[in-house]
Amino acid sequence: MTKTISQFSCHANGRQFQIDLLGSWDKENGVPQALSVFAKIPAGTNKLLVSGEQLGAWDSSLVSFLLQIHLEAERRHWQVEYQRVPQGVGQLLQLALAVPESRVPHQEPPHTFAENLGFQSIVIWRVVNDFISFIGELTAASGRFWRGQARYRKVDFWWLVQDAGPHSLPIVTLISLLIGMILAFVGAVQLERFGASIFVANLVGLAMAREMSSMMTAIIMAGRTGAAYAAQLGSMQVNEEIDGLKTMGVSPMEFLVIPRMLALVLMMPLLTIYANLMGMLGGAIVSITMLDVSWSQFVGQLVGSVSLKHFVIGLVKSVLFAVVVAMSGCFTGLRSARSATAVGQATTSAVVLGIVLIIVTDSLVTIATTILDI
Repeated sequence: MTKTISQFSCHANGRQFQIDLLGSWDKENGVPQALSVFAKIPAGTNKLLVSGEQLGAWDSSLVSFLLQIHLEAERRHWQVEYQRVPQGVGQLLQLALAVPESRVPHQEPPHTFAENLGFQSIVIWRVVNDFISFIGELTAASGRFWRGQARYRKVDFWWLVQDAGPHSLPIVTLISLLIGMILAFVGAVQLERFGASIFVANLVGLAMAREMSSMMTAIIMAGRTGAAYAAQLGSMQVNEEIDGLKTMGVSPMEFLVIPRMLALVLMMPLLTIYANLMGMLGGAIVSITMLDVSWSQFVGQLVGSVSLKHFVIGLVKSVLFAVVVAMSGCFTGLRSARSATAVGQATTSAVVLGIVLIIVTDSLVTIATTILDI
C-alpha cells in the first residue's frame, strides 16, 4: 500500500521501509518535514531505502531533508541505502556527514549562590593555572632567547618596536599633556589659597615622575598594544597559524611572544620619559597662564624638588608594566577559542587583565618603596 506525502511516497516491505522521491524538489514547491516520515514507519523496521528514480529538479532543500532522515536513522541504528539518487545529491550528503554534528552536553547554569560561587571558583582556578603555565613557558623561552637559541624573525621584531614606540607617541603626548595640566590646575586651586603657588611644580614633578607617567603610559599601551597583541594572536588561532608553527617545530613563545614582550620592554621606558616631559610641560603651561610663575621659576623649583631617584622608580615601574601588558595580551590571545566572537572576548580580556595587573604591580612597588624608605 502506497501513501503520498507532499513530494515523496513511502511504503513498507517487511522490515524495510522505502521512500520514493517524486517530481521537483525545491523550496518553491514546499519542503515537507523530514521527521514526519518516521511517524508512518511501522514497528520492526530496521532499514530505510531512498529511491530517486522519479526525482525531477532539486536544490539544497533535498540535501537538508535527506540529512535529517539519515541522522535520525543512525540514531535508531537503522541501515540507510540510496538508489538512483543524483550524484550531486550523494556528494553533498557525504560532505555534510563528513564532519559529525557537535554534541556538546548542555550544561545548566548554576542557580543558587553556592553553585554560582563554586562554578566561578573553578573557572578562576583554571585561568590561574593556565597563566602560571604560560609564565613557566615564557621563562623557558626567555632563557633560550638570551642564549641565542630562540627562533624569531628580526623584521617582525623591528616592526613591533616601531608600532609600540613611534606609533604610540601621538596618544601618549595628548594624554600626558592633559594629565599634567589637570594636576597643576587642581594643585593651583588649593595652593593659591596659602600663597604657595610655586609648589605646583613640586606636585606635578613628583606625581608625574613616580606614578602618573609610567601608569598612564602603561594603561594606554594596555588598551592599544596589549589589545592588538590579543587580536593578532587570536586571529592566528582562528586561522590555525599557531598550529602550523607547532607542526613545523617552531615554538609560538619564541616566535610570537618573546619579540612582542621585548619590543614593549624597550619602548615603555622611553615612552615614560617622554610622558614625563609632556606632563611637566602641561603643568608649566597652567602655572604660567593661571599663576604668577615664570618659566625659570617653574623649572628651578622642579629641578630642586624632584631628585633622580623618583625618575628611576618610574622607569622601573615602566619595565614591570611592559612585561605585564605584553603577558596579558599574548596570554589571552593564545588562549582564545577559534571564532570571531572569541577573538573579541580575548581582546577585551587582555585590556581588563592588563589594567588590573598594572594596578596590582604599582601597589606592590609603592608598598616596597615605602617600606624601604625610597
